[in-house]
Formats: sequence, structure tokens, C-alpha cells
Amino acid sequence: MARHRRPRPASARPTARARAQLAAALVGASALAATVLSATVAPAAPAAPDRTPSAGPGTSDVAQDSGD
Repeated sequence: MARHRRPRPASARPTARARAQLAAALVGASALAATVLSATVAPAAPAAPDRTPSAGPGTSDVAQDSGD
């Protein structure tokens, strides 16, 4: 009796499904790699500076005009 059934319709876009699966796999792999990397690598610099910032009125991180 199976030969009298209607044939199953082919999926509309098998490449679109494959692309979605590949994208999901890449997202998962990159998240896992980022987690492992952040857990194993020591930071290059301390989180806080080791000296206090100067609090003078004439100090700035931005270059200032010399007034010449």
C-alpha cells in the first residue's frame, strides 16, 4: 500500500536550512571559545591604576594650547 501514497514534497530550500544550522553551530563554537579564552588568559594590565590621579586644576588628558 505504500506505493499509492502521495509523494512527500521536497523541502523548499535545503541550503537555507543548512546555512541556519551552520550559523548556529558557529555561534555556539565562538561562545564556547570566548568562555574558555577568558577563563584561561590572564589580563595584560591591572583592572585599576596603581597610582592616584593628580587632582590639580591645570591637568588634563587632552592637549592644551600653549597660548603663543
